[in-house]
Amino acid sequence: MTTSYMNWSGGKDSALCLYKALQSKNYDIKYLLTSVNKVYNRISMHGVRRSLLEAQAKSIGIPLLTIELPEQPDMNEYETQMMVKVNALKQSGCTHAIFGDIFLEDLRKYREKKLEDAGMQCVFPIWKIDTIQLVREFIGLGFKSIIVCVNEEYLDKSFCGRIIDESFLADLPPNVDPCGENGEFHSFVFEAPIFNEPIRFNKGDIAYKKYEAPKNTGQNVSQYGFYFCDLIED
Repeated sequence: MTTSYMNWSGGKDSALCLYKALQSKNYDIKYLLTSVNKVYNRISMHGVRRSLLEAQAKSIGIPLLTIELPEQPDMNEYETQMMVKVNALKQSGCTHAIFGDIFLEDLRKYREKKLEDAGMQCVFPIWKIDTIQLVREFIGLGFKSIIVCVNEEYLDKSFCGRIIDESFLADLPPNVDPCGENGEFHSFVFEAPIFNEPIRFNKGDIAYKKYEAPKNTGQNVSQYGFYFCDLIED
């Protein structure tokens, strides 16, 4: 077994990826690693409270490490903080980094290049698996997940706070990937075969927020709008 860490977002893709990695018996997963907005104590981009992230890690039984980031870090700051953690993980004995990416080639190449420089190998257990197959497997295995963030470019406010089930999939517009692999939506897993117990929470308000668009993307968009469903630990 290779000593590894899991890049954990708290959402369905990383949860199913972790499940498959554990089932394979090929990886001794020592840590979960998550990027956190240190200003608001929430998972970066997903907007989920740190307390719920910690509850997930406790239920899984794998120690949590976090990359502490400002509200809107630039790439240099993100990469610096990430590499500090990656180097510490390497020093602790980790040789492999596990990711839940599915088909974004540029993102995979970016991860592989950055971690190769640090002497870490990347593993992608759900790479190139059909996304409708993945999400139906996710539901069939008994995972339960709630939508915590939607990109208004793809989905309206009504999708925020919904449970991922067959009804949710049926309502998705044809241009939206069933796993949200293009950033259309993000989720929070609250029950799973890899959990010792479900994560208890209550739904709070739905907030709207705009973010500056990344520069040099070739798109004529200056800002992106997102809806966030607040989850409050029960």
